[in-house]
Amino acid sequence: MLLFPFLFILGYTLIVLEHPLRINKSAVALFLGGGMWLLWFAFGGDTAMKSTQLTESLSSVASILFFLMGAMTIVLVVDFYDGFSLITNRIKTNNIRVLLWQVSWITFFISAILDNMTTTIIMVTLVRKILPKAKDRKFFSGMIIVAANAGGVFSPIGDVTTTMLWISGHITGAGIISETFLPSVVALLVPLLLVTRILKGKLNFKNTDASHECVSKYCADRYIVFFFGVFGLILVPILKALLDIPPYMGILFSLGLLWLVTDVLLQKKQATLKMRYSITSILKSVDMSSILFFAGILFAVSVLESTGQLKNAALYLQDVFGSIYWLSMALGLLSSIVDNVPLVAASMGMYEFPTNHLAWASIAFAAGTGGSLLIIGSAAGVVTMGLEKISFGWYLKWIAPYALLGYGAGFALLVFMGPH
Repeated sequence: MLLFPFLFILGYTLIVLEHPLRINKSAVALFLGGGMWLLWFAFGGDTAMKSTQLTESLSSVASILFFLMGAMTIVLVVDFYDGFSLITNRIKTNNIRVLLWQVSWITFFISAILDNMTTTIIMVTLVRKILPKAKDRKFFSGMIIVAANAGGVFSPIGDVTTTMLWISGHITGAGIISETFLPSVVALLVPLLLVTRILKGKLNFKNTDASHECVSKYCADRYIVFFFGVFGLILVPILKALLDIPPYMGILFSLGLLWLVTDVLLQKKQATLKMRYSITSILKSVDMSSILFFAGILFAVSVLESTGQLKNAALYLQDVFGSIYWLSMALGLLSSIVDNVPLVAASMGMYEFPTNHLAWASIAFAAGTGGSLLIIGSAAGVVTMGLEKISFGWYLKWIAPYALLGYGAGFALLVFMGPH
């Protein structure tokens, strides 16, 4: 039954080589996930059992996809209404080191609520408006990548991998925050202290206040949409904790609330504004390609779980590393090269630790912060490559060594804080 692991590795290799091969990774993931299930059924045997396995996989995958669609739409709506400028426009200093600390920590905490890719786009765009020198912008952008990935780890809704663990019941919101907040702070603090020593001098601060772009009678809409958008995102873990409502239902409720609010705001607006700012129009901009990529990968992993391949791999890796923590650390290093979604998805099927076990926290921390070790290791890094034209080699020289030190220090603190 080595066919399925071979197909998964082959498919994943094609995903990693997406750019040189010019084949979309979502297409490969969907073909891989669907093809592996087709082959599993084609082998014959108890089709009723396989249908039950597929139904269980569908339930798990659908809950994650619905949550991602809802969260991505809410973030997109707030961005369309320029709501995030209410935060970014308040950053004002002419000390480049102080500015680096402000940008990094704001990125860290925003990423705990939003996804790291959206946070990175917002903060890199802000830095481009403030810093005239490309060299300075590169260091800022590098730290934004580190901060966005570290900030997403300690929140159940901050990173897609942490969200996967949360939705599947492996961690709780309070549990992941208590176990990973301080290690995440260390993962950012160590490289931030080191990079701060490189930057020197003052800068001529440019006023980034975008209020002049907002027609006076429409300015209130920005505040209202921002409030209900952020409130909706924060409401999801609260509903989960108080009422045990699945996160996907909480995010759909929040999206529905925001949709009602925007429809009311647009009732008396001009037709052109209604067309641009209605959620019906904004939905066309949702990144469905990424959502379908997650679907394909998760379905492919579910085949490995259904065929018992993940369980066998878990036993083998346990023998090799001897400890789940060494394994987690290795997964983090691997996530700097390959996408962390399938790595975490595979670990969910490989191990059966109880909810809030330190092993799950270590996997979440390693997969999230490990993506900062190379610029291609996370969505935040890939986006920044496009926005600031940062090369793989520059990041490897100037940011990766500091990110590695932060990763090691944070992981050591995580294990030290855990039960002994």
